[in-house]
Amino acid sequence: MTPMPATAAVRVRRAELSDLDDLVALEESSFATDRLSRAQYRRHLDSESAQVLVASANHRNFLGTAVVFFRKGTQVARLYSIATRLEARGKGVGSALLEAAEQLAARRGCTALRLEVRTDNEDAMRLYERLGYQRIGHYDRYYGDGADAWRYEKALEQASAPRPAGVEAPLRKVG
Repeated sequence: MTPMPATAAVRVRRAELSDLDDLVALEESSFATDRLSRAQYRRHLDSESAQVLVASANHRNFLGTAVVFFRKGTQVARLYSIATRLEARGKGVGSALLEAAEQLAARRGCTALRLEVRTDNEDAMRLYERLGYQRIGHYDRYYGDGADAWRYEKALEQASAPRPAGVEAPLRKVG
């Protein structure tokens, strides 16, 4: 794969069935434990309570993904998973995915987005804190390998008007 230029435009869109192989490959290369399976991704692609987002520099240059969960009866969305390809890290892909997840949650009437992160994942914690997430809790032995987690939350600004389902987030220049 060609390296991503530092100024490439990142497009975030809803994942499609044609993205399934890329989603699974990124999951397997990004996480040693607590991975989403192919079947789970397939289920989430068609779910009303989940949204899978994909970041790309063009339609087939797959750079990263985020999975957001929504539960009935709560206005708090959950960022279940976020991952970027190794060569795309530090180039704004994670920020673009988080921004799109926040916009999606706000359009669905959520007032906050929560997430968990390994206590040893300093790069992710810096990103979340830079984007306004506050540490709100701690979980001992949260992950399958026994690692602890921090819980973060960000209050969301309410969207002025909902965007129709399937409409992409605006293009964003990163660098």
